[in-house]
Amino acid sequence: LGETEVIAVGTTGSARFLAGVITGADMVKNEISAHAVATIKEFPDVSTIFEIGGQDSKIIIIRDRVVVDFAMNTVCAAGTGSFLDHQAERLGIKIEEFGDYALRSKYPVRIAGRCTVFAESDMIHKQQMGASVEDIIRGLSESLVRNYLNNVGRGKELLPRFVFQGGVSENKGIKKAFEEAIGHEIYIPKHNKVMGAIGAAILAHHEVKAKGKKSNFRGFEVVDKEYYTRTFYCNGCSNNCEIYEIREEGKVLARWGDRCGRWTGTFQVHL
Repeated sequence: LGETEVIAVGTTGSARFLAGVITGADMVKNEISAHAVATIKEFPDVSTIFEIGGQDSKIIIIRDRVVVDFAMNTVCAAGTGSFLDHQAERLGIKIEEFGDYALRSKYPVRIAGRCTVFAESDMIHKQQMGASVEDIIRGLSESLVRNYLNNVGRGKELLPRFVFQGGVSENKGIKKAFEEAIGHEIYIPKHNKVMGAIGAAILAHHEVKAKGKKSNFRGFEVVDKEYYTRTFYCNGCSNNCEIYEIREEGKVLARWGDRCGRWTGTFQVHL
């Protein structure tokens, strides 16, 4: 990347600790905080964030620019990007056109959206009964939104402004289904697919600036090195913590996962 100056590095997401060790992150932050920070930056008056990615979905409740509640669905894949990709492939259409098909529907069918297996079975049945692809996709979109609101959003006070982000927010059909379900306009950020990364970058910048130090970034050459990971269980006490270890070209870079610090305490890693 030439003479690019890296001021700060932040990592987030399910692999944030691993990525943080490899890159030398100045800040490792959970997805909820990262998404909230980025969204508040673009929409200061946001109250509810719908986030649906490739593997999971989450909802974040914000009041006066502060996260007050959240929920995540990491168990069921129904409604996530990977599930929609699979259905688009099965129907023989491009995922980029999925939403357009839904918007062309005139008579949407009702699809069971609580489970990927049931949803797919229901879609196949509707096809066999003669429903159009457009009506099936619209029905699926509405079903997935109902499932999201009834599970991830259960018990939450949903107030405007509503912001929808994550890869699935590219889907016009899902956006439309959300707007019809909640009765409000849904706003999509300019960089809707990378809001978590933007939030992590903002937090990392604040961290470096507050401490008045240079970034811990280890350089772009880290991509050319070999890494090896392993897990083991600590028998130091009855907790039997599962410890994660990463090595760079044979040298231990970091360990994490213990409750007492027995293993992480031997490494100066900013997690």
